[in-house]
Amino acid sequence: MIGRLQTAVEFASEDTSPWGELKLIGGTANPDLNRLISEAIGVKLTDPRVNRFSDGEIDVKIQDSMRGHDCFVIQPTCHPVNENLIELFILLDALRRASAGRITAVIPYYGYARKERKSQPREPISAKLMANFVTLAGADRVLLLDLHADAIEGFFDVPTDHLTANKILAGHIRSRGLDRCAVVAPDAGGAKRAESMAKLLQAPIVFVYKRRPREEAAEIMEMAGEVEGRDCVVVEDIISTGGTVVEVARALRAHGARRVLVACSHAVLTRGASARLREADIDEVIVTDSIPVPEEKRGAPLTVLSVAPLLAEAILRVHENRSVSELFR
Repeated sequence: MIGRLQTAVEFASEDTSPWGELKLIGGTANPDLNRLISEAIGVKLTDPRVNRFSDGEIDVKIQDSMRGHDCFVIQPTCHPVNENLIELFILLDALRRASAGRITAVIPYYGYARKERKSQPREPISAKLMANFVTLAGADRVLLLDLHADAIEGFFDVPTDHLTANKILAGHIRSRGLDRCAVVAPDAGGAKRAESMAKLLQAPIVFVYKRRPREEAAEIMEMAGEVEGRDCVVVEDIISTGGTVVEVARALRAHGARRVLVACSHAVLTRGASARLREADIDEVIVTDSIPVPEEKRGAPLTVLSVAPLLAEAILRVHENRSVSELFR
């Protein structure tokens, strides 16, 4: 993949893109992912020179001319969410004021996505508010990965590409030699994600029905589908506390599942989540590096796959004005 992308860049020029030379600017949220994307494309990262004033305010001084160039800012809005969001806004504003030809915000993990609608009176729609800020700060285009809700894509008033890591996750799952595989949707909201994975794995779907007695706690109510003697793959977009997947795994084992794997795009892994997953009856938890996973959270049962090749290919296609949707056909 990397060699092919580098070859593509060698022949890419201002003639192949209406937006000028491709420039990569990485924020501080996930420097390892920035580096991998840069290596995959074969374009050096431009130093944004992100610093903090003594009172914690963020300062940016981009160390190269951006005038007339096609600029891609890579910044997942993961923990610390507010810090990384403000840094993204300031980077976008700096590029806009530097007369960049076009600015694309590459957001591998989109924070504040849990509030994509009003479920009760007097609640905000935080996902829409953050989308407004991204475009107001200067983004002309947005690249996103596995949103918590597909509707969020429509919150942006600029062209948006919504990528998925399902092919990356499915490729690894196939290598595990599963027997009579079943794909598990842990709640109604995850049905579409599970259907996509089931199609890739050519496996039946099991639906789990749960309720939340309190925030970030899950209780399994019912299960529809055959799991006895099967290797089950639970599909999630986010693992935060780990409570849902632990309860789903327990229910699957009680119904006779042979093996339980979890496939998830975004490893938020708040305090206590790693220990909870290690203690659970789960064979493997497969996540991506959309969010940096520190060394102390790595190790069994966690497997971290990189989305850098996918994001690099998408960035190249956007730069060269080619179809991004072809990546998922």
